[in-house]
Amino acid sequence: MSTTVESMRIRHAFALALCAGLVTACSSGDGTDTSTTSAQPSSTSETAASSTNAPSAPSPFGSAMCGPGFLNALTERQKLAQLLTVGVTGTADALDVVKSEGIGGIFVGSWTDESMLANDEVAQVAEASAVPLMVTIDEEGGRVSRVDQLFGPDPSAREAARTMTTEQTYQMALERGRQLRSVGITVNFAPDVDVSSQSDDSVIGDRSFSDDPEVVTRYAEAYARGLREAGILPVLKHFPGHGSASGDSHTGAVTTPPLDQLQDSDLVPFRNLVDTEVGVMLGHLSVPGLTTDGLPASLSPQAVELLRKGTGYDAPPFTGPIFTDDLSGMKAITDRYDIADAVEQALKSGVTVALWLTTDDVPRVLDHLEEAVDKGRLPQSQVDSSVLTLARAKGAVTC
Repeated sequence: MSTTVESMRIRHAFALALCAGLVTACSSGDGTDTSTTSAQPSSTSETAASSTNAPSAPSPFGSAMCGPGFLNALTERQKLAQLLTVGVTGTADALDVVKSEGIGGIFVGSWTDESMLANDEVAQVAEASAVPLMVTIDEEGGRVSRVDQLFGPDPSAREAARTMTTEQTYQMALERGRQLRSVGITVNFAPDVDVSSQSDDSVIGDRSFSDDPEVVTRYAEAYARGLREAGILPVLKHFPGHGSASGDSHTGAVTTPPLDQLQDSDLVPFRNLVDTEVGVMLGHLSVPGLTTDGLPASLSPQAVELLRKGTGYDAPPFTGPIFTDDLSGMKAITDRYDIADAVEQALKSGVTVALWLTTDDVPRVLDHLEEAVDKGRLPQSQVDSSVLTLARAKGAVTC
């Protein structure tokens, strides 16, 4: 079956499921029909799009259909593809992986051809996807920026906290979010909520707002709020906290202080912010008292459970999407795991989205995951739950 015919088939299935969902499924428990209101775009996304002439990339806060219809419209491989976000080199690479495998998300990195954003080419990639596409980026400001050449530089988190009020930080994030939205970005892996006193040029360093968890909370809340109001899903990182860890996960294994020592510092911003319409990224961190079997937090069922339930650090339950940090370019993972094994471990631990940096291995990873489901290593119920969590974050499912 050609990719064009397959895309048309999926779109047709979604259309049928949407019609059925709006008529029969999208109602509240008391019998009140909610289909009319759930089909409306959110006011923040609508305002951001109109104020920036944003392309018609899918909004992470829009509305589409109910869960059963969404799942029924997907094959097993398409469900698994939804749980992958991969870095792309440019528009052609993105179009190929979206059309051939129906990938759930793409990542715009420092190696991505800048013309993809500068020439407004993301919209055609999003349009090629039968399912709303997550278009993700690392845009923290300071030394972690992918659009400073396009829109100008923003200060680092630490510099913002030193020189700006929280209101100014909110306004900065709102403006940057509108700029990102205008070129088709829907998800930003920011703000960094690590609590750190490290020197500015260390692995976290000036990416941290402060070594005071309350300061981090206030500034991160303002930054995340600005992104949300621009129609961008903010993603807090790196759970359960990289700021006091030893080492750099880009170059090898990293260990944090024990979990009980993180309670009054590293975990505070997550505790305060996980119920405010965000995603969360797990770090490649070994955490004494939490992670076991040599698995870093990004692959650990215990870390996912801590975040989901919240009871282990006095936080509300977290129902949003959970992302891994990069699984293919950081030695804390690549020294020990093949990409296919790392992705399987992340997904069966309950992570929503496995993230890595190239499209090369997508077919092999999907083959591996299909086998994992077939053999019972990756439970079908976990796959379906994660697909729906992601679909809700995209606005593709609202009931």
